Amino acid sequence: MVMSAKERKLSRLGSCKGATVAGGCGGGGGSPAARGHRSAAASAAGPQRRLFAALFAFLCAGVVVIGGVHVIGGVDVLVPDAASFRPVLRTAWPSGTLNAISSDAGAQQAGGGADTVLPSVQIRHAVGFPDRVLLILKDGSSLPAPERFECLYSPANSSELRYRALLAVSLPDGSRLVHCPAEPSGMDISLSLSLSPPVAPLQWDRLVYTALVDTRDNSTVVFAKGMNLRPGRLGVASRYQCVFGRDLSKPKHVLTSPVISAAQEIFRCVTPARIRRYLRMSTDANSNGDTDDKPMLVSIRTKGQRDSTLPSIAEPEPLPRYNRHRRQKAHSMCVCTMLRNQARFLREWIIYHSHIGVERWFIYDNNSDDDIEQVLNTMDPSRYNITRHLWPWMKSQEAGFAHCALRARESCEWVGFIDIDEFLHFPGNQTLADILQNYSNRPRIGELRTACHSFGPSGRTKIPKKGVTTGYTCRLAAPERHKSIVRPDALNPSLINVVHHFHLKEGVRYVNIGQGVMLINHYKYQVWEVFKDKFSGRVATYVADWQDEENVGSRDRAPGLGTKPVEPEDWPRRFCEVYDTGLKDFVHKAFTDPDTGSLPW
Repeated sequence: MVMSAKERKLSRLGSCKGATVAGGCGGGGGSPAARGHRSAAASAAGPQRRLFAALFAFLCAGVVVIGGVHVIGGVDVLVPDAASFRPVLRTAWPSGTLNAISSDAGAQQAGGGADTVLPSVQIRHAVGFPDRVLLILKDGSSLPAPERFECLYSPANSSELRYRALLAVSLPDGSRLVHCPAEPSGMDISLSLSLSPPVAPLQWDRLVYTALVDTRDNSTVVFAKGMNLRPGRLGVASRYQCVFGRDLSKPKHVLTSPVISAAQEIFRCVTPARIRRYLRMSTDANSNGDTDDKPMLVSIRTKGQRDSTLPSIAEPEPLPRYNRHRRQKAHSMCVCTMLRNQARFLREWIIYHSHIGVERWFIYDNNSDDDIEQVLNTMDPSRYNITRHLWPWMKSQEAGFAHCALRARESCEWVGFIDIDEFLHFPGNQTLADILQNYSNRPRIGELRTACHSFGPSGRTKIPKKGVTTGYTCRLAAPERHKSIVRPDALNPSLINVVHHFHLKEGVRYVNIGQGVMLINHYKYQVWEVFKDKFSGRVATYVADWQDEENVGSRDRAPGLGTKPVEPEDWPRRFCEVYDTGLKDFVHKAFTDPDTGSLPW
């Protein structure tokens, strides 16, 4: 009798009920030949099944271990909470991470909103300044508002201190900085909700702080503090060498190369071929989203009996690749400036210089904590090509200008180095484009120097509402100094510069532009509310701060003012020898709205 498929299946299931564990299902059914055939097949398949079972068990065990083990030594892991069987983040080194996470999770469950969840950050470097500690975060770290950060100070064998962060800055290029209050002596520092262990800050005045790789001559330009080279002069390059490596404390694991030039805070050295290959590979990896947990660093070593290497946080950054076949650069005129807390004057400065022919702005932000980001966000990017670069280093304007000159070189034919209170002015019939065109075809001219007229408060006691160009109209009769527009390709490889003037290549010279053609209105002595901010510090390396009892009679200071931020009774009437409304008249004619009478800033 022929059995149906369902009946055969039921028959097989029934025969399994009486099977022993040793024999297994189907072990006793069928003919002896069939049983022998199945036994042979089972014996052949046994090792494969055991291998698969072992592999499956190993994977399951790995999941359990990763999810449940508590690793000692500073690694944060998830362990189960017995009460609710929910993962809880714990840390083995003393910090406020656990409390912060627990309170934020509780606040969220209680309806506190998504803004109560703080993301973690990863600290790459820490640098100690006299008034603060700078934390440099790993690119890609999430960065909430500064009021949601706490800086944690961890002394050995003691409870930690907690202070609110002073400033948190994040830029589209990946730069992320946190400013914390100055740490008590001998303490390491970290951030709340950071997965990074506490870091011992390096000192700002003995540090290699940034580096650029110049593909034109396969050199690396290194910026360093602590060598105390004299201003405006070349040092002896043979006394130094560059050191490349992931861990500069291990001499066997570093590469060295000769220094080509040494001047001020700038060292140029040969880039080793292995470093060039590494940088190409790391650039490709970063473009794919991969990051290096222990990046390549470069430092400066002093050779001799007291051989020493400066501490470094400088990761060599490749400059835009040199295109020797390009005949014309993207921009005819660019501007570099360095500022701190000048946001209220920024719109006027950018809009005005855009009108006269500036096409690109490089703004080096020296620790601004005003509304600079909000102001720049109001500038239409299709009209104003602006890059803000974080430059937190003290007394380093010359180094910053050299850094900017290198970054602007591939895209800018000419670059002006002027401050936020300085405005190019053309009293005659020529325009900026006319002047640049006159010299662009003369490669032996590398710098255009223009005189500066310093304006005073012009009788004012309050900040002029319509801007500085229309608000201040009285100045000193004689120009105080001059500023420069340079051709980046003509700069000396040493990049020496002092007070906005660069040393030029051999055979290249500068020209002085007549005051009837081009000059700068320098609104140097504004109302006291603005001017007193100068006493907070100077960014120039070789210029004394206003409150220092040094070079009190220098032209870099206000004549007769002294070193104390105390307003003189006659301040509104000072520095007024000539009434000059030339730029004011031009601004009203070029910018005033005919319907409202308002200016665009």
